[in-house]
Amino acid sequence: MSNLVAEWRDVDARTFRERIFPTGRPAVLRGSIRQWQAVVEGLKSPDALAGYLLGLEQGGPVPLITAPASVKGKFFYREDMRSPNFQRRPASLAVGLHALLDHLGDPAAPAIYIESAHLPDCLPTFTRFHTLELVDRAIAPRIWIGNRVTVQTHFDFYSNIACVVAGSRRFTLYPPEQLPNLYPSSLDVTLAGVPVSMVRPDAPDYVRYPRFRLAQQHAHVVELGPGDALFIPYGWWHGVESLAAFNVLVNYWWDDNKFSLSPLDSLLHAVFSFRETSAGQRAVWRNLFDYYAFQTSGDPLDHLPPELRGLMGERGDQALRAVRALLIRALGGS
Repeated sequence: MSNLVAEWRDVDARTFRERIFPTGRPAVLRGSIRQWQAVVEGLKSPDALAGYLLGLEQGGPVPLITAPASVKGKFFYREDMRSPNFQRRPASLAVGLHALLDHLGDPAAPAIYIESAHLPDCLPTFTRFHTLELVDRAIAPRIWIGNRVTVQTHFDFYSNIACVVAGSRRFTLYPPEQLPNLYPSSLDVTLAGVPVSMVRPDAPDYVRYPRFRLAQQHAHVVELGPGDALFIPYGWWHGVESLAAFNVLVNYWWDDNKFSLSPLDSLLHAVFSFRETSAGQRAVWRNLFDYYAFQTSGDPLDHLPPELRGLMGERGDQALRAVRALLIRALGGS
């Protein structure tokens, strides 16, 4: 089952910020980058786009992922679940592009994927000629280039706009509340730094993962072509299939929370802190987290005068330094 995703055309920055972003729902942004020169070159041919990219100023290496043809482009764990079924190494952009071009007509091509390469590092002048007016200019984009590969269902701790430069991609999205039905991996044993669903969407094992049927009822499936973009809200799960023999995508990640302590670190700490506590104790702490951290009853300090709010009432670098000192002291004593 696939649920509808809102589609927009000719979106400007104000429309995105005032009407699309606040909904917290995915949105297809048709034609958002159709004017990019890279899109124009990609519509000509893979060789034309590769030549255009290699004609720009070249920077440092990119993360290059490869896997044998036997994995059929589906990046996941090996059968023993102890390691990924692909290899990752640094390489020049030219090496990755030429490998892709060399295998364009090969029905048994290996999986080849340039993964999340930081554009200011690998193509320093790209952003001079290619901008997305929907996001802050300070957000540095990343580029993803590959053949027919599938990125396993995962989520990111960012808001995201993914822009298809060449080829086509199919996105399957699930809202954050489907977490239990997607059977996530461990927080720290991952394929690329974030948890992934352990269910293979191409061949789901409903005996082992029965609740995945529920997740499928909430799936949103969209296909994007050259010039199209997709807004993926913070925390939404998504799997990505590249459908052509040569695909290029540029994405923009951002987090409006500027506080430099990571919620993921807090989550990992909480997992270990509560592992041995009783159900009754966890219920007490769940109530405390709801009240103080998630503010489900409003501002937890609203009834207190400023002088009694302590660190929780502070903002800025001084408060951050004080919290870090408390954490270091607590962790150092364990």
